[in-house]
Amino acid sequence: MGKIAVLGSVNMDIVITTGRMPKIGETIIGDQIDYFVGGKGANQAVAAARFGGTTTFLGKIGQDTFGEKVYRHLSEEQLDVQSVAQEKNIFTGIASIFKLPQDNCITVISGANGLIDREYVDQIADKIIESDVLLVQIEIPVDTLRYALQLAKENGVTTLLNPAPYHDIVGELLPYVDILTPNETEFAALIGKELIPEPEIEATILAWQQTHATKLVVTRGSQGVSFVDSGKIVTVASKKVTVVDTTGAGDTFNGILAAALSDGVPFKEAVVLANLGAGLSVQKLGAQTGMPTRKEVAVIENN
Repeated sequence: MGKIAVLGSVNMDIVITTGRMPKIGETIIGDQIDYFVGGKGANQAVAAARFGGTTTFLGKIGQDTFGEKVYRHLSEEQLDVQSVAQEKNIFTGIASIFKLPQDNCITVISGANGLIDREYVDQIADKIIESDVLLVQIEIPVDTLRYALQLAKENGVTTLLNPAPYHDIVGELLPYVDILTPNETEFAALIGKELIPEPEIEATILAWQQTHATKLVVTRGSQGVSFVDSGKIVTVASKKVTVVDTTGAGDTFNGILAAALSDGVPFKEAVVLANLGAGLSVQKLGAQTGMPTRKEVAVIENN
């Protein structure tokens, strides 16, 4: 298995389960509250590691109780966390998640994630350069993101950008990105639209790919994943599962995709494996709780 470096956020996820969202000015009684380690960077690193990838997580935490819990949790995964920096006088990132019956909505407070800067990238540059794949998201400062992607690209490292949460800088980053993995909403934002009607999505993906060198993979939830292969649109369908919690499904997809590609798995096969893993992840509560191992993915693949 190859080496994956994941540069990104780590949060304490505070998950409130409720039947519906309150209206403005309304108070409702929720059903349950849970605490999980999250953040797109940490989630994707855990997904890659559980799939068997030699994975290094690069990020920052605060010098607080949540920071201690986050670091201890990540240390128990098969992750290299030696380069995670602890910042004084700031809190660890926090995500407030409202889990609804069929979906979720999330508000993130960056905390220490917002202090990931160029100086930090210089400090951990060897971890990036020695990797086969650099996986990043947009929960850290965009200037840092650009700097890290440039470093990786200049040193022959495959770069994978999950453009979430979406930021207008994505278009400027494309020269340094080998693989881009937006969901439907993020892809619509990339091309300057609020929404792409379902019947037009595949044709729109094909048209975009014909004019860009960056490989595009659009995750589409229950509809699967779409990308272009040999000039033709390919949609990999998702298996029907009982959905418990969609939090982390996209992170699972990206982590497994990075791990599979680092191991030399052909692109189409890597996408299939990542899609299967994402389907497995939604069957348990919590972003990381349901992230599968390579063996678990293989069982589903062969059935």
